[in-house]
Amino acid sequence: MRRLISIVGLVILSLLIPKLSYAEKKESPASIPGSTKVNAEQLIEAAEKYSDLVIIDSRIIDDRQQGYISGSHSLPDEETNCNSLSKLVPTLSSPALYYCNGPKCGRSGKAVKIALQCGYSKIFWFRGGFEEWKNKEYPLVKY
Repeated sequence: MRRLISIVGLVILSLLIPKLSYAEKKESPASIPGSTKVNAEQLIEAAEKYSDLVIIDSRIIDDRQQGYISGSHSLPDEETNCNSLSKLVPTLSSPALYYCNGPKCGRSGKAVKIALQCGYSKIFWFRGGFEEWKNKEYPLVKY
């Protein structure tokens, strides 16, 4: 019986490992039609230009605990929908910027697509995300 349980466990593990490896290597798209892709410096410019810019951190809470961009709101991609966005972004034409961990993270891209489907029109996407922000040594907030 124990041997059967061990074999079943190995089979399940062998099925999961390729999926995990694929998920880690998957790149986010180069651009998302309807959004404006920005880098870290352009994020700063947008924050200076739009005093009402809403910055949304699409990462899960565990990732956010490693640090986050000051002033950002936590809204993980799996919780992003028209209702949750309406609580953070006041109007469909309000500027909103989305980020996650970086180019290998698809969370902010997913959130941007949801925002577009909800009718938001002034969407900025920081594809380089927290990885770029941290590598450039810009200020961040840590728990």
